[in-house]
Amino acid sequence: MAGLYMLVFGVVGVVQTSGAPFFTRDEAEWALGLRTNPAFSLLSLVAGVVVLGANLVGRNLAHLVNQLAGIALTTVGLAALAVLQTEANVFAFSMVNVIVTFILAGITGTASLYDRVGTTAAATAEEEFRHAPRAADVPGA
Repeated sequence: MAGLYMLVFGVVGVVQTSGAPFFTRDEAEWALGLRTNPAFSLLSLVAGVVVLGANLVGRNLAHLVNQLAGIALTTVGLAALAVLQTEANVFAFSMVNVIVTFILAGITGTASLYDRVGTTAAATAEEEFRHAPRAADVPGA
C-alpha cells in the first residue's frame, strides 16, 4: 500500500507541478495533502515504482526493498525535519510531509518483517521437526 501511495502521489505531483522549476520552494503545489515540487514528485514516483515492483515480485526481494525503504524513509524524514525552515529544504517539505514520511517508513519497515522467505530445505527441516514424535509420545520412554 505504501508503494502504491508513493506512486500515485508521484504521478499526481508530476502533473500538478509540470512547468515549475525543479527544486522550487516558492511555487510548490499541494498534491494528495502533501506539499511538493517537481523534484519531490519525481523522486516519489521512482520510489513508488521500486517498492511496488519489488512487492509484486515478492520473496526476498520484497523483504530487502521494504527494509531499505523503511530505513531510507526514516532518514529522509529526519533530514527533512532538520532542514524544514531553511534554504536546504530543496524538496519543499512541510511538517505534514515529514509525518507522512515517517508513517510510510513504519509501514514499509513493518512489511519487511513479514515477507522474508526461507529455503525449501529449511522448510522441510521445520516440517520434519514439527511432526517428529516427542519423547512423551513414545511408549516405554
